[in-house]
Amino acid sequence: MLVALGANLLIAVAKAVGGLFAGSPALLSEAAHSVADSVNEVFLLAALRRSRRPADRRHPFGYGKERFFWSLLAAVGIFVMGGCFSFFQGFEALQGGAKESHEGYVAGLVVLAVALVSEGVSLVRALHQVHRQGGTAAQGLRDPALRTVVAEDSTAVLGVVLAMVGMALHMVTGNVVWEASASLAIGALLVYVAYRLGRDARDQLIGQAADPELSDHIRQLLEVQPEIDSVEELLTMQLGLDSVLVAARVDVMPGLDSEEVEEISLRIRHSLMHAVPEADQIFLDITDASIHAAGRRANGDTTGPAATGERGGA
Repeated sequence: MLVALGANLLIAVAKAVGGLFAGSPALLSEAAHSVADSVNEVFLLAALRRSRRPADRRHPFGYGKERFFWSLLAAVGIFVMGGCFSFFQGFEALQGGAKESHEGYVAGLVVLAVALVSEGVSLVRALHQVHRQGGTAAQGLRDPALRTVVAEDSTAVLGVVLAMVGMALHMVTGNVVWEASASLAIGALLVYVAYRLGRDARDQLIGQAADPELSDHIRQLLEVQPEIDSVEELLTMQLGLDSVLVAARVDVMPGLDSEEVEEISLRIRHSLMHAVPEADQIFLDITDASIHAAGRRANGDTTGPAATGERGGA
């Protein structure tokens, strides 16, 4: 990632110099885009390093959510440094602030061509990492840091293409509207990506439930245990990339003493952790099914036990 950061900074400098020399709003928008990407890579480096710290007294569940926090900062960086600046360049060009001279545009297009190749290679590497990590895009993009990298590289490729098209049309037609429109399109693209990344990070920070398929799998593992009569409630929360909190209230078969219940609880936790390695925080509230049955009869409920569905913050 350090190599990618250095390359991004060099591309940002080249775009900025070319944009100032040519007076190109599209090229300056892309320079701001590259600066935002560079700052975000610093955020992601911090996320990778800090999220790996072990749990301590103040953070007993570890630091996995650090990834989500730094991803949120990256989204803010994309919005402010990339999206807002691109909108500013586009509106200023429409108001007559852009130079009509095309001097330096050829050099600017060469810079963008080099950037396109660089960003394309980076995108291919990121997609390969997604495939290697999760097997599919949906699974691999669970990592907020990797998801941010893929989003940045994708928008970088599309942004460079938009800038090249806008500059080329400006040169051919002599109408700055094309280039201004390219800057506005780049701004809109960056704002949209920032919104999506920020929304995902927000959901994780406030306590999003684990993937529904994973939650269903955990419920099925609990229900097939011979001592469990019913799963009354199951709560999950994603603590980090590979860390899930599981809290379940289950009724066991009547007639078990306290020692048997303790042994069952320990065995079920070990069974869950073996079957679902990411479920590293498991809490079981075990009660006697006959007690709940008696309580339902006392309240006039004869419909039998009802399992409450898994809930999660979103």
